[in-house]
Amino acid sequence: MLYKFIICFIAGIGAGLGTGFAGMSAAAVISPVLITFLGIDPYMAVGIALASDVLASAVSSYTYGKNKNIDIKNGIVMMIFVLLFTLVGSYVSSLVPSTTMGNFSTIMTFLLGIKFIVKPVTEPKARLTESTAKQRAIRSALCGTMVGFICGFVGAGGGMMMLLVLTSVLGYELKVAVGTSVFVMTFTAFTGAISHFAIGGNPDMWAMLFCVLSTFIWARIAAVLANKAKPKTLNRVTGVVLVLIGAAVLIVNAIK
Repeated sequence: MLYKFIICFIAGIGAGLGTGFAGMSAAAVISPVLITFLGIDPYMAVGIALASDVLASAVSSYTYGKNKNIDIKNGIVMMIFVLLFTLVGSYVSSLVPSTTMGNFSTIMTFLLGIKFIVKPVTEPKARLTESTAKQRAIRSALCGTMVGFICGFVGAGGGMMMLLVLTSVLGYELKVAVGTSVFVMTFTAFTGAISHFAIGGNPDMWAMLFCVLSTFIWARIAAVLANKAKPKTLNRVTGVVLVLIGAAVLIVNAIK
């Protein structure tokens, strides 16, 4: 039990920092850690990770909202499509071999970390803010479809992809993009977690409790700091955390 608590607490640190600092899905960290170090079935690990994402994203969005860094109005189209295709992705993932899901989650964690370090998302592209409302709506629908499917399928990458969509396609400033991302992820994670448990059955309750609490605490801390610090610094700190966790999982898998 102590070993399980330590592993879940460490996973929650990385997940909470990623959520609070950059609006990233907590599942990108939690899934591979639970799969590798606790031997939890990949499908159920994703469900636990998404459940952890709900409160972490909610507390982060609350903090960003207090600082007036949320704009859900212009992202509502994307949110609808994300919710719909989270269900589709969750169902499809139940039909895929467990090893495929586990490997994808691990690689995604490592690559996301490198992305944060090498090319942090700091400013929106001004030229894209000049697009028409219709163009933004179409782009939001298409991007929401992709983000939702990935979130439901592996629970990894959804938040990061959404952040890129909000800054690059819809032209949001970084902090507003992060705040809006975690707001939307609250609902997509909830939908994904419910569908995972409905299809796969009850999860390991202790592992889920430990992950939820740890992620919640660290997401709150990170969100508070994120609204005060420089975006580039926050991106790179989060990237280092993710790279270390991803590398640790890959090493353990190689030893096995």
